Amino acid sequence: QVQLVESGGGLVQAGGSLRLSCAASGRTFSINVMGWFRQAPGKEREFVAGLNWWSGRMTLYADSVKGRFAISRDVKNTVYLQMNSLKPEDTAVYYCAADTTLGGTVGGTAAEYDYWGQGTQVTVSS
Repeated sequence: QVQLVESGGGLVQAGGSLRLSCAASGRTFSINVMGWFRQAPGKEREFVAGLNWWSGRMTLYADSVKGRFAISRDVKNTVYLQMNSLKPEDTAVYYCAADTTLGGTVGGTAAEYDYWGQGTQVTVSS
């Protein structure tokens, strides 16, 4: 089992920044990819960014956040999502997720991820 706990959400004005954190625990050695997703009211959950857990270098971003968001990890099993130049349309509940598929690549489909955090609310005011 892998446990994921997000933090760092909040209310910010358009153009501002936030950094989300996702602390992983449990069988972290089984993690292959970490991703961030978001879900706005009335919309489906969508991919935001993903990162190869072991290299920390292979990343994937949704077109809507390229150049504004950055995913990274530290040596203490925490993944971050730095969000800059935030827009009202970035308002959503943000979830981190772990893919434990052996040899899997960074993907943008929710079904590829096995474990999910509880989510953290991000609200961007105009």
